[in-house]
Amino acid sequence: MRSDAFGVLIIHGFTATIESVNSLIEPLEKMSLRVSVPVLTGHSESSPEKLRGVTWCDWMRDAETAFHELSEKVDKVFVVGHSMGALIALNLAAKYQGATLDSVVVAAPSFRLVSMLGPGRPLHFLAPMLQSFIKSWDLNVAFSDRDVKSREVHYLWAPTDAIMSFFELISFTESRLHDIRCPMLIMHNRNDQTVTQDSSDIVFNGVGTEPNEKDMVWLERSEHQMFCDCEKDVAIATIVEYIRSRINQLRSS
Repeated sequence: MRSDAFGVLIIHGFTATIESVNSLIEPLEKMSLRVSVPVLTGHSESSPEKLRGVTWCDWMRDAETAFHELSEKVDKVFVVGHSMGALIALNLAAKYQGATLDSVVVAAPSFRLVSMLGPGRPLHFLAPMLQSFIKSWDLNVAFSDRDVKSREVHYLWAPTDAIMSFFELISFTESRLHDIRCPMLIMHNRNDQTVTQDSSDIVFNGVGTEPNEKDMVWLERSEHQMFCDCEKDVAIATIVEYIRSRINQLRSS
């Protein structure tokens, strides 16, 4: 394959901004990879109010559009998704694996939230009822590194209807895991206070990927925003090395 045959699609998380994943761009571009980082509808705006009325179908459409645009320029695409972006990456894998999409990196996949109201959690049945009288939810942006400068990577609140749609995406994606068979790297933080650790187990055990083609890597100290926190260099290096190994395999096949 030619040197410019590979591209990377990076998908940020729910209520996050481009800054939450920006640290990945330069190391990947130094590998002569084309990198695309789409802004999902309602994100990176002046106010979280821009998310009101937006649904997960809008975010999937944004990601698919970026995927197709990148696919026109390269032969193979690697998809990296963080948090909700990991769910979107998995849906892309279910639809496009075996063609242009080579593999996915699933970082802190948000299948089980620490919030008891999330899908699969004990109080999830209350979530639809809360929507009728609570129009927005406050959000925490957590970092293990208290001195980290990259704190403006996330909205401080979100409209309830957008959160409910995010919940729908969680359930929809979980139902599709068995259809996914592409190579995969799963990353998670043991100190994550937003997404529970068993979220990554759900992915690892739920996908149809062969055991020798899926790997799990744990960060020991980082919080949910792993690409901005105290182990971001480790997280980035892990992804760079994984993609480099995939490229070497493709070139030798």
